[in-house]
Amino acid sequence: MLNVFTLVNGRLFQEEINSSDALEGLKPIWIDLEAPTPEERRWVKRIFGLSIPEDAMDDDIEESARFFEEDNGELHVRSDFLIDDSDDPRAIRVAFILNENNDKLRSQGVLFSIHDEDVPVFRLLRMRARRMPGLIENSRDVLLMLFDADAEYCADTLENIYDDLEKVSRQVLAGAVTDDTAGQVLSAIARHEDMSGRIRRNVMDTRRAVSFMMRSRLLSAEQFEDARQILRDLDSLDSHTAFLFDKINFLMDATVGFININQNKIIKLFSVASVALLPPTLVASLYGMNFQYMPELSQKWGYPFALGLMLISAAVPMMYFRKRGWLK
Repeated sequence: MLNVFTLVNGRLFQEEINSSDALEGLKPIWIDLEAPTPEERRWVKRIFGLSIPEDAMDDDIEESARFFEEDNGELHVRSDFLIDDSDDPRAIRVAFILNENNDKLRSQGVLFSIHDEDVPVFRLLRMRARRMPGLIENSRDVLLMLFDADAEYCADTLENIYDDLEKVSRQVLAGAVTDDTAGQVLSAIARHEDMSGRIRRNVMDTRRAVSFMMRSRLLSAEQFEDARQILRDLDSLDSHTAFLFDKINFLMDATVGFININQNKIIKLFSVASVALLPPTLVASLYGMNFQYMPELSQKWGYPFALGLMLISAAVPMMYFRKRGWLK
């Protein structure tokens, strides 16, 4: 899919592209290629003179090769963007190519973005740019605003984790945590821990990308200040993720503690039962010894007396355990 964006009265406007002829007379500042077909790649190469690298979206690319500048002035940035999907949370690799020195470009520069699937941050920027005129003036603003929207998206995801952990906390701290409840709590904690780790990695990746743009000396004074503000926003997320990790560890320890308590209760019942049954076992052992005449058979009430003695020897310890509260 080929999405082309131009500036109309200070607003970001998406053009309808059905063929290569529709690209001829446009002056775009942002061309977004979502899972581009070979034909769309040829359009971009013929009209804009840009060859998209085959490894643009590879996940195994070296970290040192994710940010670089070509001899012709093309700025290459490969960054990950978070997708907060409850069923399949993941990070999407996006390749950016910022070209401002190509003679075929009929504007101040074009930002090319290549990715395999739709990214929520891109939708967020498009809606914001349509509502706020003057937010974007050139292709560099588009790239900066994408990173700014990414920081905001991570902050919103952290707030959702906060809200979910509050519900988990009420379950755990309410006491009487059953095994089923503990299983649900541990599953929720594992999901939030995984998402918190993804957010932290995404923040680190965005920070590196913004820092690279600041070092490239392509930003104006106003854009440089915007980049510094993005870095400050990203730094503020570190303390929140650290707090979430601490809270997750606390809830994990508390839940495991309740599981141990439930297991100890079961072991305590077996221990009390085994101790309570020792006296009846002793009585049965005495009456079962190899006597010449078995006591329970030589008397009329031998069996009832033996059974009653075993019952009394078991009841007395149980009454004592109940008085001590060990059967609760």
